[in-house]
Amino acid sequence: MAQKPIYQHPSTVALQAGYAAPGNGRTTPDLATPGAWSPLEKALFRVAFIYFTIQSVPLDWKYYRRVFQINWLNLTYGDIFDLARYQPRFFGEQDTFLNWLVVLVIAVGGAIYWGMRDKDRRDYNQAYYWLRVIVRYRLAAGLIAYGFIKFYPLQAPLPSISNLNTPYGDFSAWKLFAMSLGVVPNYESFLGLVELVGGLLLLHRKTTTIATLIIIPFIGNVFFSNLAYEGGEYVYSFYLIVLALFLFAFDANRLYRLLALEKPTVPNLFKPDLGNSKLRFGRVALKAAFILFFVVVYGSKTYAGYHSGPYHYPTKPGIAGAAGLYNVEQFIVNGDTLAYSALDSVRWKDVVFEKWATLSIRSAPPKVIDSTNVEQIHFDDAKRDYEFAGSGGRHYYGYDFDDASKTLKLTNKVNAADQLVLHYSRPDSATIHLSGVSGGRDSLQVLLKKINKKYLFEEVKKVGRRGEFKL
Repeated sequence: MAQKPIYQHPSTVALQAGYAAPGNGRTTPDLATPGAWSPLEKALFRVAFIYFTIQSVPLDWKYYRRVFQINWLNLTYGDIFDLARYQPRFFGEQDTFLNWLVVLVIAVGGAIYWGMRDKDRRDYNQAYYWLRVIVRYRLAAGLIAYGFIKFYPLQAPLPSISNLNTPYGDFSAWKLFAMSLGVVPNYESFLGLVELVGGLLLLHRKTTTIATLIIIPFIGNVFFSNLAYEGGEYVYSFYLIVLALFLFAFDANRLYRLLALEKPTVPNLFKPDLGNSKLRFGRVALKAAFILFFVVVYGSKTYAGYHSGPYHYPTKPGIAGAAGLYNVEQFIVNGDTLAYSALDSVRWKDVVFEKWATLSIRSAPPKVIDSTNVEQIHFDDAKRDYEFAGSGGRHYYGYDFDDASKTLKLTNKVNAADQLVLHYSRPDSATIHLSGVSGGRDSLQVLLKKINKKYLFEEVKKVGRRGEFKL
C-alpha cells in the first residue's frame, strides 16, 4: 500500500535545504527571509523609500490645486486621467529627468539624516512591505488610466479627412505613428487590454510579480516607440518602467535561483503586522475605494466617452452635408483669376470641410507645426489640437457659421490673428462658392467642387475584412 506524502511547510523545506534564518551559522540569499539587514541594504532602502514615496504620493501643491478645480458633481474621465498621471514637477509643467534628479538629491539627504537617527534598526521588512503597496497602487493607477483610453480606442482615433489628404512627408514621425495605430482600433483595444490586465494584477500582492513580467516588456516597447517616433511620453513611460522594476526586484533573486540556477529557493515568508482592526478595515476600505474610482467609475465614464466621440476632435458641428474634400476649381483675387500652381504662395490647392466645425486649406505658405504630443484630455474644443498637431502643409481654421445670412467666420487654430469672413452659397450638394475679403485687404472668390473620394479603411469596414470592394 502506497504511503501518502507528508505535507511540509515551505519554511521547513527551506531549512532542510540549508537556507535557514541567520543565527545558525548559515546565510540566506533573500531579503524577505527574516534576518538582520546589512548596513548597505539599510542605507539603500532608506534612499529608495524616500525616493519612491515622493515619486508616488502626491506631495505637490499644484496637484491639489487641480483636485479642487474639478467639478466633482460633473466628473469626467479626463479629470480622473489627470489625477492618475501625477509626477512631481519642480521645473514648469513638463515631465523631465531633471525632476527625478531633484527627488534623488532629496532622498539621499533624507536617508543620511534618517540613518543618523535610526542606527540600531535591525531590518525594514515592515516598511518595505508598505512601500511596495504604495508603488503597486501608483503603478496600477497609471496603467489603468492609459489602458481604458486604449481599450475603448480613444487615444489614437481614426484619421480626419484633412489628415487623409495630407502628403506623407508633411507629418511628424509621432503623428504617423498615432495615425497608424488609429486605423486599427481592434489592435489598439488589445494594447489597452494588456495594460488593464497588468494594472489589475497589481492590486493583489501575490500576483504582483506576474504583473511586472507583463508590464516591463510592454511599457518598455512604449518607451522605445516614444524615442523612435519623437513622442512626448518617453519620460512618463520610463517612470512607469522604474516603478515596475522596483516591484520586480523583490522576487528577482528568487526567480533567478529557481529558473536559471535550478536551486532550492526560499519563499517570501514575511507577513505584515495587521493586528490592529482599524488597520485591517482601512486597508480593505482603501482598496475598495481605489477599485471603485479607477476601475468602475473611470471605466464607465471612458465607455460613455467612447460612444459620444473621440476627445481629440472638436464636437461643435459643421455645415450640414458639407464634409469632404473639395478641389479648388476657380480662385480669384482682386478680380484676377489665378491658375493652379503647386508653388503659388497665394492660391489654395484644395479645401476640406470636416464633420465638425473645422475647415482646412492646403496651400504653399509655411506654417508652424505644433509638435505638442503629450497625452491630454480636453473637453473644450479650443484646446483640442490633435487634428493639426504634428502636421504641416495645411492651414486649419475653426469656424462659426450663420445659415440664415450664409456667413462663415474663420479663425486660424494656430495663429488667432489670421481671420477671414466669407459668404458662402451651395448651388448643389457638391458645390460651394465662397466670397469675401482675405487678410482685410484682398477680395476673394473661390469655387469649390466636391471630390467623391473613397478611403480604404472605410471601405473595408463596410464590406468586412474578407469582402470584396473596388476603389
